[in-house]
Amino acid sequence: MSGRAKLIIVGIICVVALIVVLSSTYKTSETEQTILLQFGDPLKVVNQWGEDEPGLRLKTPFVQNVEYFEKRIVDYDAPPEEIILGDKKRLVVDAFIRYRIVDPLKYFQTVGSEGVARSRLGAILNAATREVMGRVDLVTVLSGERASLMTQIRDQVNRQSAKFGMDVIDVRIRRADLPDENSQAVYARMSAERAQQAQEFRSTGEAEKKRIVSQADREAAIILAEANRNSEIIRGQGDALAARIFAQAVGRDPEFYAFYRSMQALTEALGESDTTMVLSPDSELFAYFGTVGEIGVDETADSQAVSGLDADDIMRMIGEIGIKATELDLDLEELKRDASANAQDAK
Repeated sequence: MSGRAKLIIVGIICVVALIVVLSSTYKTSETEQTILLQFGDPLKVVNQWGEDEPGLRLKTPFVQNVEYFEKRIVDYDAPPEEIILGDKKRLVVDAFIRYRIVDPLKYFQTVGSEGVARSRLGAILNAATREVMGRVDLVTVLSGERASLMTQIRDQVNRQSAKFGMDVIDVRIRRADLPDENSQAVYARMSAERAQQAQEFRSTGEAEKKRIVSQADREAAIILAEANRNSEIIRGQGDALAARIFAQAVGRDPEFYAFYRSMQALTEALGESDTTMVLSPDSELFAYFGTVGEIGVDETADSQAVSGLDADDIMRMIGEIGIKATELDLDLEELKRDASANAQDAK
């Protein structure tokens, strides 16, 4: 046998030996679970959930083989499904599941592979979602009760998936949308409802406004009536005081009061204009142009017979007899002060 043939034989033996060695060992990592099979029948589960048995192990080559399963938490995104809610509205739900394999032997015996497991899990999730969400309306799905719905779905999925050796940790709805054909109708209805609520708020506000205005008008009428009553009382008291003062003034000198009133009438009638008055000598206004009495001025018969008097002459005559009027004004001021003091005492 030549040396080359020997090298070939040695190489073949080494390869066979390497294959035998590799076939007689298997490695289980920290993130894996393994099942040792012999002719397809399970013999042993290594590094199962809850255990920590990673490492290198031996097996019989060509007789035994190993199946590997994930020990970490696995995510599964279910395809979007259209669901009918309890209020007959349609909703497209896109959900996902997070699960783990807790019993690899049962998982292997029931589903066998990850693809079959995901298919079974998707069917279970779809059925549970339809059952739970079929009992509620759209408002509940969109409200804070959504988390409670997810818990109910998770519990149902977990009960069904336990027979496959899986434990569902969480179920979440990633997206829940109305179908395109229903979106516009729902938006229009929601807009109409909001418009109705806004109108109700406006009506309530308008009614409240009318109530407040009516109450304010009523209170204003009461206040105004009281003010008018008080003003009438005060006016009556003032008129009474004025009458008393007037009576006192007349009582002090009735003759001069009549004279002074006549002079006031002439002053108001003539004013500052160049008015000429044509009066009869027998007029009451000339009654005091004869003998004035206390002043002691005697008028001649010619002055009494004058049928026309110039306004300037009459005003000058009123000024000449103003001494008595000044005295009367002083008396009136004194009466006013007395009236003011009496009013303060009354308050």
